[in-house]
Amino acid sequence: MPMAGEYSLLSLLPGPQVSWAVIDRQVDRNSINSELMAQLEALLGQMEASPSQVLVFTGAGASHFVGGADGIEMMQLDRAGALAFSRRFQALLDRMEASPLILVAAINGLCFGGGFEFALACDLRVAAFGARIGLPEVKVGLIPGGGGTQRLPRLVGQGLAMEMILSGKLHSGQDAARLGLVHRAVPDEGLKQGVADLLGPILRNPAYALSLAKRAVKAGQGRPLEQGLMAEAELFSRCHDESFFRDLMHRQLGSGALTTSANHDEIDKGEAK
Repeated sequence: MPMAGEYSLLSLLPGPQVSWAVIDRQVDRNSINSELMAQLEALLGQMEASPSQVLVFTGAGASHFVGGADGIEMMQLDRAGALAFSRRFQALLDRMEASPLILVAAINGLCFGGGFEFALACDLRVAAFGARIGLPEVKVGLIPGGGGTQRLPRLVGQGLAMEMILSGKLHSGQDAARLGLVHRAVPDEGLKQGVADLLGPILRNPAYALSLAKRAVKAGQGRPLEQGLMAEAELFSRCHDESFFRDLMHRQLGSGALTTSANHDEIDKGEAK
């Protein structure tokens, strides 16, 4: 597995809590090809074994976040090859959604087609005002093949998703925030600070709770409510394998910040069982 500095198409900037990965194929508009997919899969494994809780993706240069899937690779595919390429890309994005890391797309430029599908698989999205975001595949005789037809309707509803996919229109960062495509839009020069501001209240929380909460949200997607509720209850129960909540309750009871009608001795006996 490549280590930091050994990825040919990525630059990794590791941090104690938050790491940044810069997708660097500037001559090819930072587009996603098979080699980049393999490196992204390896990067996820590496970062999941690190102390980082958050992995932020952005694009090298000022013009592109990720400019779609690689058109030169795709133009050489026949039907079987196109199916295999689509399924591999979908598998990478499914892998991202299943990661215990919090994944953030810091959208610094053009973010269309496979690039927006990549951003949709991230948990959080921050866009620069100057970004351009959308799914324009129909304009070149294709349709989204990396999950865009499935994830976008789940995010913004079928009506808006259908209009975006059929028109191929791209939206500015500010419009994307207004439409709910991204969580917030910030001035171009303030993208890193915008990511930090979004992550600030999140990173005050215990890492295990963040990972379990992400899993619970994802567990209900595309499933009946009852199955989602069962998954939530099971993941909720795992929080009790950790001492964070009990320790917090004890501190609040001891300081008087939390009052209760329960007998303290009975609480201690209950915990001892």
